Amino acid sequence: MQHGQRRTGPHRTFEELVAEGAAVPTEGWDFSWFEGRATEARPSWRYAESLAGRLAGARAALDVQTGGGEVLGLALGAAPHRPRPVAATEGWPPNVARATALLRPYGVVVVAVPDDAPLPFADGAFDLVSSRHPVRPHWNEIARVLQPGGTYAAQHVGPASVFELVEYFRGPRPEEQRGARHPDRERADAEAAGREVVVLRAERLRREFHDIAAVVHFLRKVVWMVPDFTVEAYEDRLRALHERIATEGPFVAHSTRHLFDVRKPAGTG
Repeated sequence: MQHGQRRTGPHRTFEELVAEGAAVPTEGWDFSWFEGRATEARPSWRYAESLAGRLAGARAALDVQTGGGEVLGLALGAAPHRPRPVAATEGWPPNVARATALLRPYGVVVVAVPDDAPLPFADGAFDLVSSRHPVRPHWNEIARVLQPGGTYAAQHVGPASVFELVEYFRGPRPEEQRGARHPDRERADAEAAGREVVVLRAERLRREFHDIAAVVHFLRKVVWMVPDFTVEAYEDRLRALHERIATEGPFVAHSTRHLFDVRKPAGTG
């Protein structure tokens, strides 16, 4: 079966669905493949649209951990005016190549930078830094490359996101892991770095998986959810979940997201 072709209906076997989910490429952050087989409610603040407005008013912008560049490209395409320059960083080589190809028409320079490395830009180089779902925000580096008065505008993944699925495969997670990425902790870290949190909003959003192919592809794509995931290692749990979905309907989980608007106060270094 070619990518994009789907045979729907009650007669698809577990083996067919798993094979399909295991064959889909995982590069980038384009989730269009899930259409019709998984759903996720979107945050009310419409991050890409908000970013487009931010970009229209910026002079120099940086997108950190841009993935395949899909969200930045969407925002740049919708922005009535674009800053110059625009740069982006990404740490995973397949995504670097994808983002470079996607963002080149917008004049974006994509720089390969490991997620935990210092940003290779001068102090105060940008008045806008953005990021959608960074692995971890490096507040000191973000503050360093921002101009005084500049803004960090981002959407972060929140605590225990999609943990219903994680715990189905891995069992109950320790409380310290469930509390990681909590917006209050991240607010405290930003403020400890001398930054002013202007806006912080959080939402919990319903997600449904309608077949086991969607589960397999999701766990292959979002690798930190179940780090040791392979179809072979989890075949029994996958088969049981396939039967549960067939009998009870979609597997329901919840994503957590929070929106940050953080300002570097004027007159600070």
